[in-house]
Amino acid sequence: MADGALVVDPQVGPATAEDRATLAVELRHWRRAAAALAELDTVAAPAAWGALESYLGLGVRGSLRAVAARVTAQADQLVASLAAATDPADLDRVRAALLRLRRDYLRAETVIDFFGDAVNTRTNPRIAGILRGLDALAVDSMERGLRPVGIDVPPVLTYLDKGIGASILRAGARLWDASLSPVAAVKITRHNLWRPTSLMHETGHQVAHLTGWTAELGAALHDTLAPFSALAAETWRGWAGEVAADVYAFALLGYAPVPSLATVVDGETRAVFRMPFGDPHPFAWLRVLFNVALCRSWFGPGPWDALGAAWLARHPVERAPHDAAAVAAATLPRLPALVDACTRTAMRAFGGVPLATVLDPRRVAPAELERLAQRAGPSLYTSRYLQRIEPMRVLGWIVLRGVTAGTPGTDVENWLRRIGSEQAPAA
Repeated sequence: MADGALVVDPQVGPATAEDRATLAVELRHWRRAAAALAELDTVAAPAAWGALESYLGLGVRGSLRAVAARVTAQADQLVASLAAATDPADLDRVRAALLRLRRDYLRAETVIDFFGDAVNTRTNPRIAGILRGLDALAVDSMERGLRPVGIDVPPVLTYLDKGIGASILRAGARLWDASLSPVAAVKITRHNLWRPTSLMHETGHQVAHLTGWTAELGAALHDTLAPFSALAAETWRGWAGEVAADVYAFALLGYAPVPSLATVVDGETRAVFRMPFGDPHPFAWLRVLFNVALCRSWFGPGPWDALGAAWLARHPVERAPHDAAAVAAATLPRLPALVDACTRTAMRAFGGVPLATVLDPRRVAPAELERLAQRAGPSLYTSRYLQRIEPMRVLGWIVLRGVTAGTPGTDVENWLRRIGSEQAPAA
């Protein structure tokens, strides 16, 4: 059979020959489609690929080409199987394998389209520069938690998308075709582009996964509440992954993420008390108050107290449904103890020391950030040294200044683009 031309074996019946010809046409279609997956410039613009940092671009392209190559090789094996088929049973097996090929092609296509769409958000040079800066910040944020325990930092691909909340596809996670994600792919929402503190929440998920912190923290949260409420203890254990990510962002940025968090999770009172079974997030009311407690525990009185009071007034706990009210009643008096479990309790995940030993929240207290800004003066936004050494604290200050003084997003944008310009573009 050459390029789909049908050669009828005189020893094969007409029905079998027709089935072979039909299979050949279908197989040729999927073989060509699989090979086309490797043409990565068709899923993202060449300019967008070129806007990636060199190491990141090479890694993502290499991984996606491998995804396409596996499906193409699967199709090639099936071509050989069809050529060797001699009876209806053989053709039935080829037919079953062809259906598997179609399924595997669609899964591979999902992988390639996901990363292609993410890369394609860099087609605009302005956005590309900002996202390169966010890539660099994400790597720095993970390095601060992983380097002390000897864990390599995975590459990060940030991308811009619609919606309310950020998200992460972790590096090493199983993808739709069962391959492993070559990078941590972090979604940045448009509405929070100038307050990108959610990025550190998402990288906190990656750190918690790589260090094994989530399970260990879950046990600590459970043990803190178990003497008072079995329901609250089990509920907080189930929330450990999201709690870890919030705490990690707090340790890196201080109060800066909290106003953005409150803005994102706010809603009608019935919504902020909603506690769906299996939801890994603390319900919004308690999540905000826990973040306020983090600030109060480490920084003392401050603007977070006004935020917490506003939430209590806006969403009276008396309006909470039964389960949420029960968890709230057991939790509120013990928020300081939960903060201690998260930040002051020794964890194997961090080499047998508390998180606060690795990432001291006192360094990102608002007064400390203000002192940094006063010492640096205008160079806070331009110094390459500060970009390398203190990017988390500089970001925390810029975001806080935007929240408290209402400064425009140009400060954040210009600073991120400077950081992004330091990253070598893909060849």
